Amino acid sequence: MDILSFALFGLLIVISPGADTILLFRNSARYGRRIGIITALGIGAGVGVHVTYSVIGISHLISQSVWLFSVIKYIGAGYLIYLGITSLFSSKRSLTTEKFVEDNNIHSNISVFRHFLQGFLCNTLNPKTMLFFLSIFTQIAAATTNNSLLMISYGGYLAILHALWFCLLACLVTSSAATLYLEKFGHRINQTCGVGLILFGTLLSATA
Repeated sequence: MDILSFALFGLLIVISPGADTILLFRNSARYGRRIGIITALGIGAGVGVHVTYSVIGISHLISQSVWLFSVIKYIGAGYLIYLGITSLFSSKRSLTTEKFVEDNNIHSNISVFRHFLQGFLCNTLNPKTMLFFLSIFTQIAAATTNNSLLMISYGGYLAILHALWFCLLACLVTSSAATLYLEKFGHRINQTCGVGLILFGTLLSATA
């Protein structure tokens, strides 16, 4: 693939729905735009981790180690299931009340760090994302002799693209038009997101 093909492929990967999308939607719907953007930045930072170990070759080592890959897979699956279960248990809480509480604690470093960490871990602990980066960077390395700079540049592009896309989603989810539906169907949204995260975690743990 040439550079343009890599760029378009990266865009398609970013906008395709997955666990990151469900988490972003849940946090934005429950806590508002700022928390959604913080979650999006965490997701982007998680991509940076994948880029880093792909460039230095650790991802290849992980993919060749069955037990290490299994540990990462089950940790990631367990984390998604945990997030899904917490969504289900809190699905009956008032969406408006949750936003009010979060707005009054919006400057809390703990609150900001918690949601940033959720986005970061959701992306970082996903072995499917790891294998995606391994395959992409393997192709880049094979396509050019000056692969280090190209891999870093493309990795930075993907990290920024993830952050921008999910920030845009956070803004769309918390727009004035969407807010009316969120306030009316907030508990159903929590339930749907919870089931989705549990499903992703279960499928992830069951795949080879």
